Amino acid sequence: MFWHDHAPPHFHALYGEDEVLIDIRSLEILEGQLPRRAMALVLEWAQEHRAELMEDWELCSRNQSPRKIAPLP
Repeated sequence: MFWHDHAPPHFHALYGEDEVLIDIRSLEILEGQLPRRAMALVLEWAQEHRAELMEDWELCSRNQSPRKIAPLP
């Protein structure tokens, strides 16, 4: 996430040289793509941490540092 990033609330996921932007509320891909396996893992993680992602989005919109979110086990 980036401070003062554009709406809708979203996060960026990077894998190698690939990048994807994912809407936090719907988990819809807004832009980009990742390899299928990487995308599945990102979506699984985002589903489990959607509330934390929204909290971080709000922090970033107030120019505050986001909190760390645990990775998949």
